[in-house]
Amino acid sequence: MKRFFLIVTLVCLNSTPDLVQGKQLPLWEAGIGGTTLFMPDYRGSDEYRGYLLPFPFLVYRGDILKIDQEQISSIFFKTRRLQLDMSFHGSVPVNSAQNKARKGMPDLDPTFEFGPSLQVLLAEDKTAGYKITLTFPVRAVIAANFSNLSSAGWTFTPRLNLDQFNIGRKGWDLGLSLGPIFGDQAYHNYYYQVDKAYATPERSAYSAQGGYGGMQCALSLSKYFKKVLFGLFVRAESLQGTAFSESPLLKADISVMGGLYFSWIFMESKTLVEADK
Repeated sequence: MKRFFLIVTLVCLNSTPDLVQGKQLPLWEAGIGGTTLFMPDYRGSDEYRGYLLPFPFLVYRGDILKIDQEQISSIFFKTRRLQLDMSFHGSVPVNSAQNKARKGMPDLDPTFEFGPSLQVLLAEDKTAGYKITLTFPVRAVIAANFSNLSSAGWTFTPRLNLDQFNIGRKGWDLGLSLGPIFGDQAYHNYYYQVDKAYATPERSAYSAQGGYGGMQCALSLSKYFKKVLFGLFVRAESLQGTAFSESPLLKADISVMGGLYFSWIFMESKTLVEADK
């Protein structure tokens, strides 16, 4: 079950943008891939896990529905400068028995986030091969474990994005994004609250507030080698000065995750469309 949620999370991480602007590419592509991933149990945990797993690869470049290694999105409205779509995100479950800070507390279910996202094009030069955008995703958060669904609040994660295509005419594409994270009280409490029943001499009871949840910076690099897509990514988050900074479950002010992936594409559409990212 955890492997399933890891795959879902990888599809939804928003860390590996599909940088193929201005190219004629198949309407859809399908294949298989693999990834290595190194990440904390949760944002602010000082315990990390490494993962090695396969995953299905699917890209669909439709006018309304888009699926890629960055996200699944349904486009509601689009002009040259503005785009409104539905975006998704996710997180993996946490076994509290394997985490020292949470030992004795309930496990964390995986979360699924979904909501509208507005993208604003600030600057673009197809000759120079770059694009600068602002994105404003607002998402509801649902904690789920197949047998139960519960609300875990909402998030707002505005980001400034810089995409640089075909660096040095070598086919490498670079993505950089930077922005703050905000969440309501329910979202912060899902990860950082300590009920009195689970308080110990080393772990005091705590209830978080809504508001600022950190600053994130993500960097990705990718390239197509004929039928193989290769990429690597890293994301760092500063959790200093957050609304939950006094939580005994916050063990690290800096959270870092990263990994690399490859996908072998063995099926594709004969219909070509111009990639707009």
